[in-house]
Amino acid sequence: MVYIVDNPNKNELNKIRSMLGQGKLVVYPTDTIYGIGVDINNIDAVKKVYMTKKRSYDKPISICLHDITQVKEVAIVTDEIEHIINELLPGPYTLLLRKKSNIPDILTANTNIIGIRIPDNKITHSLTKDFPITSTSANLSNIQTPDNITDIKKQLGDNIDIYIDCGKKIKNQPSTIIDLTQQNPKIIRQHKNNELINKILKIDLY
Repeated sequence: MVYIVDNPNKNELNKIRSMLGQGKLVVYPTDTIYGIGVDINNIDAVKKVYMTKKRSYDKPISICLHDITQVKEVAIVTDEIEHIINELLPGPYTLLLRKKSNIPDILTANTNIIGIRIPDNKITHSLTKDFPITSTSANLSNIQTPDNITDIKKQLGDNIDIYIDCGKKIKNQPSTIIDLTQQNPKIIRQHKNNELINKILKIDLY
């Protein structure tokens, strides 16, 4: 059975978080676009995300986290990287970091790099309270992500267990991606140009 939840309250979010722990797939809002979330340590659920999106396994999937404590559990965080995280997150950014060994290889396409997000969104913040979840756009691969749940459901259908409907995403743009795995930060995808990013690009990381 597919559930559609409009602007969930605290109790509803607790139930959804519990269902994530049971391997269910959830479409949820972020500060950029709607995403598909599962418990990152449930390999069967992660495989179902790939299947639902018709996504190739050679394409990695980023993850959403609750706070920097969770980030440090899954990725290598130097003092310089921690400074950048504190400057940019929560916010509309994906940061590429060197992963730790506890991250399933399926998420990184067998590389040593994991994309991390801490969206500026209360629902995402609640859903990631107990464990990180996947952060991949709520769409079929190579098709534009719809800005509303009705159209997302037309694409993904009953493969999703819960749709969280928080209205139309006004900007509906994916996050800016910054690679922090090399000597200096590098922009991979940019939707925002500001002084802060320009300063960060000049930082020596290692």
